[in-house]
Amino acid sequence: MAEGKASSGLSYKPYVPAETDMKELTFKAIFLGIILAVVLGAANAYLGLKAGMTVAATFPAAVISMAVLRIFKGTILEENMARTTGAVGEALAAGAIFTIPAFIIAGVWDKFYYMQSTLLMLVGGVLGVLFVIILRRALIEDVTLPYPESKACAEIVKVGQSGSTGAAFVFGSMLLAGVIEFFKNANGLTLIKDHIKGILSFGVSKISLLDSDSKVIAGSETSHEGRMFLQSPSASPAFLGVGYIIGFRLAAITFSGGVFGWLFLMPIVLFLMSNDLEGLVFNSTWIDIAKAAYNSTVKPIAVGGMLVGAFYTLFKMRNSLVTGLSKGFADIKAARGGEANKVSRTDKDAPFGMVFIAIIVLVVCMVILYNWFAGNWGSAIVAAIIMAIAGFMFAAVAGYLVGIIGSSSNPISGLTLTTLLVAALLMLAVGLGGTNQGIAATLAVASVVCCVAGVAGDMMQDWKVGHILGATPYRMQIGGSIGVVAAALVLVWPIIWLHEANGIGSDALPAPQAGLMAMMSKGIISGEMAWPLVLGGMFFAIALILINSPSPMLIAVGMYLPFTTTFAIFIGGVIKYATERLAKKDIDAVEDEEKKESKKSLLESIGLLVASGLVAGEALIGIILAILVVSKIELNKILGNVDALGEPKEGIAILGFLIFAILAVVMIYYPLKAIRKENS
Repeated sequence: MAEGKASSGLSYKPYVPAETDMKELTFKAIFLGIILAVVLGAANAYLGLKAGMTVAATFPAAVISMAVLRIFKGTILEENMARTTGAVGEALAAGAIFTIPAFIIAGVWDKFYYMQSTLLMLVGGVLGVLFVIILRRALIEDVTLPYPESKACAEIVKVGQSGSTGAAFVFGSMLLAGVIEFFKNANGLTLIKDHIKGILSFGVSKISLLDSDSKVIAGSETSHEGRMFLQSPSASPAFLGVGYIIGFRLAAITFSGGVFGWLFLMPIVLFLMSNDLEGLVFNSTWIDIAKAAYNSTVKPIAVGGMLVGAFYTLFKMRNSLVTGLSKGFADIKAARGGEANKVSRTDKDAPFGMVFIAIIVLVVCMVILYNWFAGNWGSAIVAAIIMAIAGFMFAAVAGYLVGIIGSSSNPISGLTLTTLLVAALLMLAVGLGGTNQGIAATLAVASVVCCVAGVAGDMMQDWKVGHILGATPYRMQIGGSIGVVAAALVLVWPIIWLHEANGIGSDALPAPQAGLMAMMSKGIISGEMAWPLVLGGMFFAIALILINSPSPMLIAVGMYLPFTTTFAIFIGGVIKYATERLAKKDIDAVEDEEKKESKKSLLESIGLLVASGLVAGEALIGIILAILVVSKIELNKILGNVDALGEPKEGIAILGFLIFAILAVVMIYYPLKAIRKENS
């Protein structure tokens, strides 16, 4: 094996020696990568809009690349290239769905504009790649950074060279999830009821105010009727898959936010506002009223919690953030050392001169684009400067954090929110307060920076995998850029289709991060924010911090999401916990520590592949069905699944509950079967 030097002075041995000339940047690898970038990006756009989170595409992209390219006798470096090109679609999707839907939610746009949306994603994504080219050597070759997900993915690829790729688990679970979604989705052939809901009434109670002597204040007595809005978990393969991927603890934390919002705060709201809401029942139902009340009262509280939670997350990472920025600026100086011609194949980056020129050109282009949003050249220049500085800073931060915790936990929404607040305040300073142009310019800055941070973190994770395998950096940088461009040109369409079919901001597509960005930008620029409720949420998050509660941000996100979503994610986490408990006996029976760790890794990887397939399968069918709706093709009516009034039937509830049993069996059985097969 060839040897190279890490930045710390320690040597490393790539899987493919540096002196080996192996096919890498080929048409088949790039073509497959483009397809993966578009498909995985669209799937994660769907998931992000629906569940408020995305899942790393590195693992499914690696498995699919191995399976497909093996048919065409692809090399390990071609498989790596396809994965690198394909996985970036998920990262760009995260940046897009966290911010671009905010233009709709804030009322700045009445529809999605393809050109503007695409340019924001394109510039943000390409800048993300360019910034981390500058940072690559410092962060990738730093052996003090563990890169947990990168190392796990590299091991999957290495193992796949000598045997099964695990593709059957991904494609099998994708097929299962796709079939379930087709028969569950309101836009498909609706035979399965997603969830059940109802109002539980407690009757009339009286409240009286007491003075300091505990005596009733005259005329203070009021009567209220108590109610509770109850819902079952959504029979969603994707949500259960997400819960399995993030694990029991994080799933439980997310669900705790749903319990607090829907089962604690909501009964209080319905009780105290019962007299005011009673008059609305004539034109609506208590279920609809409860949802509307939740949106207007509890969600602003959740926004306040997310705001504090995001900054607290950054505060906890302050040492890592400072280190990441320091390494970024230090590496720019190191890059001028003139050693580009002396490095080996496995350490060769794209020419830094061309990188800097490309960055300058993109910043100039952003000034022109921001002028379209703000309608003012001065404001456009200010916005572009903020974008460039924040973009580079957070590219370094995201890259460094991925090296510590992996891209799945990369806090890009918190980084973006920081940029949004600074941009909003500067828009006020340049005289755009109270205008749609100010809101649009603020969101445009946040959109680019969010895409930068998402792509930068993903690229750093993927390039670390390539570093371990012995790939060529500049070729991966070309592949990543191609993946970004391909995804940016296409990703707006699934977002448009989903919006037209379901409505972004609705229960079907709540888009919590975009809602937060919209509320913050509009609240600061236009002064329309419900500050008492937001402040209440902020103090709630502070209270959580004071008692050392885990992840106030995740709890607040759980409050914002529909209860059916967080409940289903929790069920997925419970299934993961059950799988680990059932496997414990088999793993503990192995005396050799190395074999024991191998079994744990196998259990984790098979479960991850099955869960990733469930997420991708539901998401892809959901997008296809949305396209049919936009095309005026209504499957329920065509196939006669309608009631007497010609409306689609709701589906059968018992089938929805049966889905949980089927998915639980699949998600537990196959990981256990894999480790027990290894025993025999």
